[in-house]
Amino acid sequence: MITIAVILIGLVVLLFTGLPIFAGLTLFGGALLWATQGQLGSVTEVIFGEVNRYLLVAIPLFAFMAHVMIRGRIVDDLYNTAYTLTRHLPGGLGIATIAACTIFAAISGSSVATALTIGAVAIPQMIRFGYDPKVAYGLVAAGGTLGILIPPSGPMVLYAVTTDTSIGGLFMAGVMPGLMIAAIFVAWSMISTAIGHRHIEREPRARLPEALRSIRKSMWAISLPAFVLGGMYAGVFTATEAAAVGALLALFVATAIYRNVGLAAIWNCAIDASKTSAMLFMILAGAAVFGFVLTKMRLPQQLVAVVVAADVGVLGFLVAMMALIFILGMFLESIAIILITTPVILPVMQHLQINPIWYGVLLVINLELAQITPPVGMNLFTIKAITRAPMRDIIRGSAPYVLLLILGMALVMIWPRIALWLPGTMMSLK
Repeated sequence: MITIAVILIGLVVLLFTGLPIFAGLTLFGGALLWATQGQLGSVTEVIFGEVNRYLLVAIPLFAFMAHVMIRGRIVDDLYNTAYTLTRHLPGGLGIATIAACTIFAAISGSSVATALTIGAVAIPQMIRFGYDPKVAYGLVAAGGTLGILIPPSGPMVLYAVTTDTSIGGLFMAGVMPGLMIAAIFVAWSMISTAIGHRHIEREPRARLPEALRSIRKSMWAISLPAFVLGGMYAGVFTATEAAAVGALLALFVATAIYRNVGLAAIWNCAIDASKTSAMLFMILAGAAVFGFVLTKMRLPQQLVAVVVAADVGVLGFLVAMMALIFILGMFLESIAIILITTPVILPVMQHLQINPIWYGVLLVINLELAQITPPVGMNLFTIKAITRAPMRDIIRGSAPYVLLLILGMALVMIWPRIALWLPGTMMSLK
């Protein structure tokens, strides 16, 4: 156990130096392998085996779909529709922001992209209607975290590949918890506005023709993720095929419907998606080396023995892991946390018979927390980049949502069916 702790602490310290994640994992893993085995062995075969997977094709395709839809600026119609339908409610503008984040999360797969894109539209509007700026900052920062829980999700793909878990099943498992957490955010917005912010302006309820016109304008933005996820749920196509279908539909919507994305923009989207994918593949390669050396040193087996001797049980193990990941999330990127911790604890999960899909959802909710907890919460810095607001105001605005996310994580931990019910009904998993 001491050896495991020393290795993990050493890797974390190395990453704190600013070394890229892929380089830290590769160099640290290689150094450990050389120190313990006296040679590097079949490292190249390990790396090739890790990245030579058909499932990984989904990463550049989903990234390309997201970039095309973002450049198509469909978020304006999406936000306007959400506001038209909710403007008469207490906290209506906040509800519209959460609703737009929820739908856009199913397009972007990125917390930062969701916070950046929705925040640029929503924050000025909320402040104009009388919201406290801190409330607006926190709402958008928290709403943006839904980007990695509601599928498609880059961290989910990486976790699925690392644990050899169904990507489609994991995607479906994120839907109900994602909607539940969005509903918790909505309830908080309504309650806090009704109690403490009664001065906020509210507009009259939209008439039916206006509501229908608004829905029609954003129909493509709503239907694209529904079609992609619905196809996976029904077993019509796999996660990788769904990524290809989503990319083609995104191209069609941006070029034929909105007509605001040309050949140059499509080329730039492809370049951006390639850069994102190359970075992730390099990190996976480094994680493969790190996982290989851990296996050679039999550290996961030692951890299993420690857990068995301690007899902590499933709930005790999950609480301890979530606490550890919460702390790591204050300092490390989500991808690093997944690839550092998962290879170590996977044998323990198998021994305790913990469903990897259930654990994956808990992990991703915890990684959502990492987006809004200082000192390195990426969504906090994203909101600061948009608004130039003092960081203390952004942190104060986000604080209630840290507690709400912990509540959501606790509910999924206590009732696993929240995450596992939908995957259990999938045609492709029967």
